[in-house]
Amino acid sequence: MTLIVSGEYLPGEAGEREAVGQGGVLVPVGEPTIEEILAAFQGWMRLDVAEGNASPQTLRAYFSDVRQHLEWLAALGLRPAQAGEEELKEYRAYLVDGYQVSTVGRKLASVRRFYEMARARGLIGHNPAAGLKAPRDKTAQEDKVKYLPQIAVQRVLSLPNLNTPKGVRDRAVLVLMALHGLRCIEVHRLSLEDLDLETGEAGEMRVFGKGDKWRMILLTEETREELRRWLKVRELMRVDSPAVFVTMHWTAAKKEPGQRISTRGLYGLVVGYMKAAGVKKPGFGPHSLRHSCATLGLAAGASLLAISGMLGHSSVTTTQVYAKIVDRARENPAKFLVGLLE
Repeated sequence: MTLIVSGEYLPGEAGEREAVGQGGVLVPVGEPTIEEILAAFQGWMRLDVAEGNASPQTLRAYFSDVRQHLEWLAALGLRPAQAGEEELKEYRAYLVDGYQVSTVGRKLASVRRFYEMARARGLIGHNPAAGLKAPRDKTAQEDKVKYLPQIAVQRVLSLPNLNTPKGVRDRAVLVLMALHGLRCIEVHRLSLEDLDLETGEAGEMRVFGKGDKWRMILLTEETREELRRWLKVRELMRVDSPAVFVTMHWTAAKKEPGQRISTRGLYGLVVGYMKAAGVKKPGFGPHSLRHSCATLGLAAGASLLAISGMLGHSSVTTTQVYAKIVDRARENPAKFLVGLLE
């Protein structure tokens, strides 16, 4: 029996779907769709995840993962209430066949939350996914970091055509990501009020990062000039938006200049230049510029603490993975075997 309460459903043992009519009478209304299940899940997630302060990106990832699980169940002719521990182990095996270990872990975490919602609201007696563990990832943390060597970063940064407005914008975006380690979401969020190009030696930039935390980043003369060049172009566009980086097209409906560039647009921008530079490989993307910033900066002499602060890590322990990468390269035993190939 399924009970609809305030737009939510309770999947019962028999699988019927009913609604509360006048006088509390249960009226059959058919099986809930995947969209209706996700709608019920959505409200709970907004209140539960990250204490009600989860980012839209996090919520989208959860919904995508749960949708995939529901579609997998539907393909087997099963409803969520019918899924037991064996079915969930089969689902784990299905994920392992097609995804990296880290991705499998995230998807299983989403599924556990989904069934926990159902248990917490009395829809099922227990969470069948509670003990479902992700496969162990035996890859060392430093081996997961996909960074580009300096020559590859230089190749990417050299590609934007500075004789075009788009090229000027793209170059500024790439510079902030490669030299200051900004994430796509952080570039997307940048507003004019976050820039102060007159303070200190070369100006500074306020960044709203992961965990809804602000951090201040000191610019260099080079990055300040890249921003100034873009801001001059942006001024000529007469953009009616607080965003630093905007799309380069005008909307057909409103006849206005571009709007704040999306994270998807930024992802495509970076990947496009990586492909053009011949450095795009599986596992490499915009975040590779952030990894390159940290790895190359540390190798050149920057302190681990300074890099941690620039990247916005809550603990320097997170940043230590880059130290392991640099140390491994410096202590490569083969470098000490001088003369063997003479």
